[in-house]
Formats: sequence, structure tokens, C-alpha cells
Amino acid sequence: MPVPALQHRFADRLPELAVPWQARPAPAPTLAALNAPLAAELGLDPAWLATDAGLAFLTGTEPGPGARPVAQAYAGHQFGSYSPLLGDGRALLLGELTAPDGTLHDVHLKGSGLTPFSREGSDGLAALGPMLRELVVSEALHALGIPTTRALAVVATGGPVRRQRVLPGAVLVRVADSHLRVGTFQHAAALVHAGRAPEDLLTRLVAESLERHHPGHADDAAPALALLRAVVAAQAELVARWMLMGFVHGVMNTDNMTVSGQSIDFGPCAFLDGFDPDAVFSSIDRGGRYAYGAQPRIALWNLNRFAETLLPLLAPDPEAAVAAAEEALGGFAPAFDAAWQGGLAAKLGLARSADSDALAAELLRLLAQDRADWTASWANLSDLPLPADWLARWRALDPDPELARAANPLRVPRNRPLQAALDAAEDGDLADVERILAAVREPFTPRADASDLDVPPAPGAGGEAPFVTFCGT
Repeated sequence: MPVPALQHRFADRLPELAVPWQARPAPAPTLAALNAPLAAELGLDPAWLATDAGLAFLTGTEPGPGARPVAQAYAGHQFGSYSPLLGDGRALLLGELTAPDGTLHDVHLKGSGLTPFSREGSDGLAALGPMLRELVVSEALHALGIPTTRALAVVATGGPVRRQRVLPGAVLVRVADSHLRVGTFQHAAALVHAGRAPEDLLTRLVAESLERHHPGHADDAAPALALLRAVVAAQAELVARWMLMGFVHGVMNTDNMTVSGQSIDFGPCAFLDGFDPDAVFSSIDRGGRYAYGAQPRIALWNLNRFAETLLPLLAPDPEAAVAAAEEALGGFAPAFDAAWQGGLAAKLGLARSADSDALAAELLRLLAQDRADWTASWANLSDLPLPADWLARWRALDPDPELARAANPLRVPRNRPLQAALDAAEDGDLADVERILAAVREPFTPRADASDLDVPPAPGAGGEAPFVTFCGT
């Protein structure tokens, strides 16, 4: 097949936020993993992607004659501290690809070398293990029905990456509805405020965001307000879905919050084993800012930062602009509550009601009290040693087992088995990564080869020790 035709829409429409750049050539690229189902959705031939020409496309060495790769600029609050310029420090937007169904997707690299936005001391590269981790986690989220960016491929570069030790290098090829983030708006607003960009930059950014992600609002009389409301609703739904599946993102900086409502950047993320609302897995989140139970609060904090960038577009009068922003942000709590409580009711096999809310609240307290395994407890609710009164009240509501089965996966990519598989992959054995990837793509289907993902870690097997994740950079 010919090299896929990539558009350069972001580069054309928002040049103030794009720096033309080229990927660093991979010394000896080989395909470590290919997401064949996603390739088919995008109209790409998996067999061609495995050829030398396909690998040159996937690593950005030869992205096609019409491609104009760019490193994207954005800012962001990281652990609450503002960084005025972050950007694609080891990443590259190759361009946009139109799928056979007409949808538009970013094709984006991670680990493709230094860019003008690289931090001091960075090499712009990525190691094989963390890139495979992003593939597994994003495919798990997708199979669980959670909006997410996805990995098209992981290409081993054939070159070394030096971290605490020398590791095999890799490039992740990520596909997203776009890479427009809250941090994108923060940087654009700062440029306009400083007189370093045309005053219409934010207006164009709003229009692009609506057109790509919330087209039903593209013709609204107040587009900035429409966008704010849409992003508030999308993020409330996203965080609720994370939490219903026991997912902890781990690094909810504003540059990791998309305006599309897709999950993005899976560095120090993890899935709960024993239920603990204060669970933190990231090695650098010592204060618990991004703990499991803090995720709704942090999402709203990020959305406040997003609203601040839009104030000049919400109303000419500053007080009226703040009032409009506050009204839109006020939609987060009810939207999250509806998604969270509705999701908990479904996990109980019930339609949402005051009774389901009460049963769910009591069950969460019991699970936290016993540090019960999140995934296995919900999947085997009838077998749990729960109080007789609770069980009687639940059964009196005639729970629907099919509804519960559809809401409660049998497995997630459990932390320790996944880490062991990634360690083996870095030593050259990808068999266990492939097994786990196949299993998490079928989270609701029994599988004989996935017992380590279906059940909590056994006592005495290291399961009770704290599991720690790292950003992988």
C-alpha cells in the first residue's frame, strides 16, 4: 500500500502552537507490538506496517510526502505548580489521518527524540517497557468502555536508552481524537495576553476544539461557553468511568487533560487491588494529590484553570464572564454524581434510585474497611461475606445479573503481573505481554490463561506490599 496520506490541520490552523520538526531516525527499528484491530479501523494494512516502509512511517522517518510533522506547544500545572512552557519534549505530531468511517485521528509519536521543548538533561527517547505499558493500559481502558487514546504500535528502535540502567529504546505510535489539552489553552491564553500571538488565537482554538470534538455546539452563539460546558461534562463522565473500574490515572496535570474527554498519558497509572480511597501508586505523588478518591476534585480544579483561559471570550464584562464560568463549572458535580451513582447502581445490577445509592455507599464503606479487592469483589458480589441485612435489601430490589455482568469486568491489567511481563519484555521475551494484552481486550470473558489477572494477589506473594509506579521518562 502507499504511505498513508496525513493531513497537517493542526500545523495549518494553529501555527502559533506548532514547531515544524523531524523525528530522530531509529538505528534498527523492529515491530515490538502492532495493534492490528486499530490499524484496520484506521484503514491501514497491518502487513504493510510491518515492512521497512511501514516502520519508516511508524517511526516518523518517512511520514509521507505531504506530511508536516510538528512538535506541539502547551503549558500546564504539574502537581499544582504552573509551567509556562512544556510542549512535546519527546513527542511529535506526524499529522492527522482520516479513517474509512470519516473520523479524523492524530497520529503522534512518543520517544522520537529531542525537540525544541525538551527539558534540560532529557534525551527525548523512551524505553520499551513504559511504551508497552501504555499499549496494554490504553487497550484495557478501551475494552472497558472508557474513552482513551490508543497505541497503534510500539517500535523497538534498536538503540539504548539510559535511565537507572541501560534499557532497550522504543517509539510509541499513539492515535487520539486530538492532542488538544487544557494546557494547550493555557499556553495560547498566555501568548495572547503577552501580545506574542494574534488576539484571535483563542477563538480559533475554541472553534477547532468544537469542530473536532463537540460538533453539536459548533454553531452556538456563545462558542467558548459551549465548549466549557461540553468539556466539563466529558471530564465528569471520564473520571467517573475511571473510578468505577478502579483506575488511578496518577498524574492529572492540566497538560494531561484533553478537551475531547479521552484518557491520555499512562505513566504512573495503576488499577486498584484492595479498595482504598486514598490509594496512590506514583513514586512522586508523596502528598496524595492524585489519589484514587481525589480524582473528581482534581478534575474540577483543572477545569477551573481551563475556564480561566476562556474568560475573555465568555463575556466583555469580567464579572459577567466569571459568572458564566461558575455556572458552567457548577455542572461538574451533578454530571459526575449521575455517572458515578448510575455506574455503581449498574454494578449492583440495579437502576439508580435512592435505595441503590444507599446500598452502594454502605458497600463502599465495607470494601474499604476490609481492603477488599475492587475488581474481584464486584465480579463475585453474591459470594462476598456481606452483612445479611445488606444482602436482603439488595436482593429485595431484584438485581439483574446480566446488567451486573456487563458492568463488572472479570479482569484488569493487574499491577504486578503486568510489571513482570514488562520486565521480561525488556529482556527480550514479549510472550507474557502478548498474553496479558489478549486477556485485557476481553475483560468480561472467562479465560483459562488469565487467572493472575482475575484474582487478587495471594498473601505472602508480595501482594500486600505497596506497589509503586514511575513516570517512565
